Amino acid sequence: MVMGASGSKLEKALGDQFPEGERYFGLENFGNTCYCNSVLQALYFCIPFREQLLEYYANNKKQGDLEENLLTCLADLFTQISSQKKKTGVIAPKRFVQRVKKENELFRGYMHQDAHEFLIFLLNELVDILERESKAAEGSLGPPTPSEMLNNGQVWPQANGVHKEALVTWVHKSFQGILTNETRCLRCETVTAREETFFDLSLDIEQNSSITSCLKNFSSTETLNAEDKFFCDKCCSLQEAQKRMKIKKPPSILVIHLKRFKYMEQLGRYKKLSYRVVFPMELKLNNTVDATDMEYSLFAVVVHVGIGPNHGHYISLVKSHDHWLFFDDENAEMIDESTVQTFFGSAQEFTSNTDHGYILFYESISARR
Repeated sequence: MVMGASGSKLEKALGDQFPEGERYFGLENFGNTCYCNSVLQALYFCIPFREQLLEYYANNKKQGDLEENLLTCLADLFTQISSQKKKTGVIAPKRFVQRVKKENELFRGYMHQDAHEFLIFLLNELVDILERESKAAEGSLGPPTPSEMLNNGQVWPQANGVHKEALVTWVHKSFQGILTNETRCLRCETVTAREETFFDLSLDIEQNSSITSCLKNFSSTETLNAEDKFFCDKCCSLQEAQKRMKIKKPPSILVIHLKRFKYMEQLGRYKKLSYRVVFPMELKLNNTVDATDMEYSLFAVVVHVGIGPNHGHYISLVKSHDHWLFFDDENAEMIDESTVQTFFGSAQEFTSNTDHGYILFYESISARR
């Protein structure tokens, strides 16, 4: 369902510079769905993800094979936006929101929801649907080729005891990275390494810090002692150890979640941290296992507006064809790149600025070339 002509200012502002074939549409809010709208805008301007989703939808529509689920509802919404005759306007994502509420009771009420929880739920749900479809197709087409498999240690148990590696979907190709969790026993020096996959990195934040320092803290060495000793298989006993997390395989799209909501024991509730955390336009990821720097470019920010975790609002900033845009539900405006800095947070504890960067989306520069 398409609504009024919001965004005409945006069209005038861009004028001859309006990117060919691009569409900038606000999304209607159904009472409390800003958490959903802000994430949808960020994902829509994640071009590799959008292109794969539109291709998936077109191929399945041709075959008349479109069961309604969260994936097809999202694909239908993105197709609606990308195929509009108008360049700007407002779309009501009603079918998609109804499906979200059907799939997850957490999002059914009118309470303030968490945009990060929604993003992770959505990506996992899309992966589950694609994997189910792949398994169903595999049943009729025979086993997949090795190139269709992901060599990351995830396995699917088979009845005959043979383990088959998990299939990689196009959602994995965009967002999935691999972490290595290394633990070194301080008695025998044995290193135990465990790999785990991730769709986003959740980073602890400190006042007047940066994404680079948050990533360094994420990968810093931690000593396990006293009650936290590590059970070493070689020593067959609990031992003091050192643990650290490193990125083994960086993703094409790096999603960073800033942990702005912290449980304060003395208050008995969660508090929002309005700390100033600088997020650069270009980010070098240098805490990887093979020590090669990965370069990323910022293309979207989901911003939390408000003083606490249980109420507030979400907006999104997106970069499209070298222009920065501001989406606040139905409203879409063009902004200067310098405006993005106003969402870093506040250097003072008590401030009237309540608009803070919450989820950051970076695209690998090498993947874009």
